[in-house]
Amino acid sequence: MTRTAPDDPTREEPDGTPRPAPPGPGRGPDGPGRVTPEVVRAYLDCLDRADLAAATRIATGLLDAGGSVADVLVDLVAVAQREVGMRWLSGRWSIAQEHAATHVSEQVVEAVAARTTPTDDRGHVVLACVEGEWHALAARIVVEVVRAAGWRVTFLGASVPVRHLVSYLHQTGPDAVLLSCVQPSRLVRAGRMVEACRAAGVPVVAGGPGFGPDGRWATAVGAAGWGATARDAARLLAGPLLAAPHTGPVPTVGADEYVAVLRRRRDLVQLVLREVAPAADRVEEIAGVVAQLVDALAATIRIDDPQLLVEFARWQAEVLDAREGARLLDSMLRVCAAALTEHPHAVDHLRRARAALATRP
Repeated sequence: MTRTAPDDPTREEPDGTPRPAPPGPGRGPDGPGRVTPEVVRAYLDCLDRADLAAATRIATGLLDAGGSVADVLVDLVAVAQREVGMRWLSGRWSIAQEHAATHVSEQVVEAVAARTTPTDDRGHVVLACVEGEWHALAARIVVEVVRAAGWRVTFLGASVPVRHLVSYLHQTGPDAVLLSCVQPSRLVRAGRMVEACRAAGVPVVAGGPGFGPDGRWATAVGAAGWGATARDAARLLAGPLLAAPHTGPVPTVGADEYVAVLRRRRDLVQLVLREVAPAADRVEEIAGVVAQLVDALAATIRIDDPQLLVEFARWQAEVLDAREGARLLDSMLRVCAAALTEHPHAVDHLRRARAALATRP
């Protein structure tokens, strides 16, 4: 039996039969063009090195091998981006590394888009990110998967103000709106956008973790459906999707209270800053965290689900841990509770969040 180099893909098994080539871009145990764990690892290595050319070769190689746009963007780019987020959250990657990797994936999405020729024969949909939401890569992936499924898609970009969305709907009359929300703290704004679309008679398909695990909060703010992935968005658009009749805002427990809490956002930020007295170089960061906390509290009251604030607090505690000082979050919750004693739902939700943090491993 001929000896071969250890990395020779044609090396033989001990019985003399040829060993199969290791899976690579466009090649794997699931067939041509399928995304394997090995391909994802190779792509992540490209992101780690911010190697745009190599990352693009992997993505376009999958297309050349017969993979679909959804295969490449959902199973490769989106999966890798979740890992990028975890590496930043755990402190393994800096913000600069995360930004560089995200930029590479954004360019890869553009390269995949350039290789497709959509038919635009199924209708017109508009995609927007919730106002205040600046994470647009996931939305961009949805754009291309839905476009590849035969829809004409107008992407309005990140952080779209409600009034501009409404104006555009009246000007263009799309068949549906796809609304992306990554952070649950933006759920109140998402609800306002959904309500505006309902008033215009346009159904909304919601997407993103901001609508909760399994999209449980999407219907609470009036969306007609929710999809976990870009594939789900294309599937939902293909079926009957009717805009709920406009009957005014969706009723909720403590409706007036969540509005009152939002009006106190600036005061609460200042109260917390005085209490925790962060270093000068962290004032802006801590102020931003408090503002998001108040938004998450308002959203929790709006949909009457204490789990929203609990999960937000746990996530934010992990972020603060990575930057030393998770105990700051408990101080924030305590100060907000003391300042909102006239709002019983707010106080109860803040108490639950503090209790959940106290039992956090």
